[in-house]
Amino acid sequence: MCNLYTVRLSAAEVAAHFGVTNPMQSNAPEEVYPGTPGMVVTEDDGVRQLRSMTWGFPLRLKGMKPEAKPKPVNNIADLAKPMWVGLARKPQWRCLIPLTGFAEAEGEKGRMTRTWFSLRGEPVFAWAGLWRVSDEWGPVYSGVMTDANAAVAPVHDRMPVLLHRDEYDRWLYGSFDDALAFQKRTFPAEEILMERTSELWAKRRAASEAPQKL
Repeated sequence: MCNLYTVRLSAAEVAAHFGVTNPMQSNAPEEVYPGTPGMVVTEDDGVRQLRSMTWGFPLRLKGMKPEAKPKPVNNIADLAKPMWVGLARKPQWRCLIPLTGFAEAEGEKGRMTRTWFSLRGEPVFAWAGLWRVSDEWGPVYSGVMTDANAAVAPVHDRMPVLLHRDEYDRWLYGSFDDALAFQKRTFPAEEILMERTSELWAKRRAASEAPQKL
């Protein structure tokens, strides 16, 4: 489960990497948490756009009071589940999530630290995602997860579905079977860099405290 990632580049630099010709002005923070804004790349009629959206699809759990805030579903465990399959089958609802690294918690409960993962030789890379327009938060997005490869497995059993540069169009325009294939494959472990740190995992909490995966 990925609940923290970074984009330590400007919107203009991210736009240049993804071929966005008219980048937005973004106020998205460098560290992105569930329920907070992040940069997302979408494509409409062949025009690639960089947009700001909320990370996580709003979910109202049974028993929640009407005035309670929804929980952000920020990870997609299975594209074939009813919540996701309708969107995953339609390329217009697929997106690329730019990131410069993602973190997992490691260590003793209450003293867990951040372990960061990035791609060797890539200042920014893409996480496969889905998006939609919600009544509660406007445009929202969530990232597709897969089984961890050998580089990530010592820390967590799941990891984001990462894409190489030449795979962006296949994710955005490919068939549903193509999308499922990305979720089932093992990303090359030798391309992943791991950095263990002394940063406390809980030094800052997200706006919505209980991120979900479905």
